[in-house]
Amino acid sequence: MEKILKQLQREPNTVINKWLIFIVVLVAIIWSGSTIDFAAGAGNGAVIARNIFLGIVQPDTELLFDWSNGVPFLILETLAIAFVGTLVGSIIAIPFAFLSSKNVVGKVISYITSLMIMAIRTVPVFVYGLMFIRVTGPGPFAGVLTMAIASLGMMSKLFAEAIEELDGGILESLDAAGCNRFEKIRYGIIPQLIPDFISTVIYRFDMNIRDVAVLGLVGAGGIGAPLIFAMNSHRWNEAGSILIGLVILVLIIEYFSTKVRNKLTRG
Repeated sequence: MEKILKQLQREPNTVINKWLIFIVVLVAIIWSGSTIDFAAGAGNGAVIARNIFLGIVQPDTELLFDWSNGVPFLILETLAIAFVGTLVGSIIAIPFAFLSSKNVVGKVISYITSLMIMAIRTVPVFVYGLMFIRVTGPGPFAGVLTMAIASLGMMSKLFAEAIEELDGGILESLDAAGCNRFEKIRYGIIPQLIPDFISTVIYRFDMNIRDVAVLGLVGAGGIGAPLIFAMNSHRWNEAGSILIGLVILVLIIEYFSTKVRNKLTRG
């Protein structure tokens, strides 16, 4: 008992540090709240919120089930942009990942490549969308390029982490068994990387579905542009139909991506 009391007496007194952290967080919350204009939601805000809710409850069924130019077509276009953009970005990310891995190319090249990846990741997706629209013009192609570059930054970093965490014991065992370089890559490296790579690609594809919806606001294809046009024109039934389609799409992608990632993780 005496040893326990002595040990407790040796423990540092962190009460002051906890109170300082609490005060700093409290000041940050109060300062952040001071910038919020609570009066902005008054007036027409409640009416608009009510109209949006009614639009979701009473959607435009003709638009919702129109396979030529309605919500299903917009969902398919959004899905295609996200899929192709993720695929292109993941392919380009693989060499970047190897070049940024210290156990593959050394510290100097790894540091330079990591700086490039960091620079790519710092630019928001919305800004990339505006840039590519200026280059290619509005449309799905600008959305694909935007998704590819945005995916490149994130997936290169996660791919590199997976490469740096390779189990060197497996490679040493294959080397001791007399395997050549190709066999070591085929049986020692690729089987370790494929589950992590696929899980990362699926996770990024899940994110890109949401990003494409935002890119539509700047004319980069997808479901976002018709949504903002319908809301600006106060066509709440059409906006409700598009929101329903978007929610269904995200839920379906989330369900299947979670299933696949769990399967890859558990084997």
